Amino acid sequence: MEPVLDVHVLTRDAVGLDAGPAGSVLMIPFGGTVSGTVFEGRVEPCGVDTQVVNAAGVRHMSARYMLTGRALPPFEARDCHIYVENNGWFPGEVQMPFRTTPAFLTDHPGLAEYLRGPFTGIGSWDEDGLHIRFYEAGKDPLSPDPTP
Repeated sequence: MEPVLDVHVLTRDAVGLDAGPAGSVLMIPFGGTVSGTVFEGRVEPCGVDTQVVNAAGVRHMSARYMLTGRALPPFEARDCHIYVENNGWFPGEVQMPFRTTPAFLTDHPGLAEYLRGPFTGIGSWDEDGLHIRFYEAGKDPLSPDPTP
């Protein structure tokens, strides 16, 4: 199954703090590129992945970023933006591949209706780096096969 959006993440220097037994925070700025079945373009360099680990060791990842590019058919092919908020919760360290829950906002009317979702994000390392791929919920490669 081809992803709706495939975000190739290019990170920059991270900053963090260790609050001892209370937890920790790591903020990772990034940009990148995006391709997929509905949109292609770039990740604006103002994206940030914030990972907060609480006292119980649960990691909450929240990445927020803006995509700039062009919508693709079957939607009206025109320039537009997509805002992404992508969240995941993990017990301890993030294991690959990992699942996330995204939400989208866009200035493209046709895409806005479609991107209401629900969608699933799958993060994984490829030979060219980190990719976050978004699929319609239940249509991702990690979903159980419904056929017996």
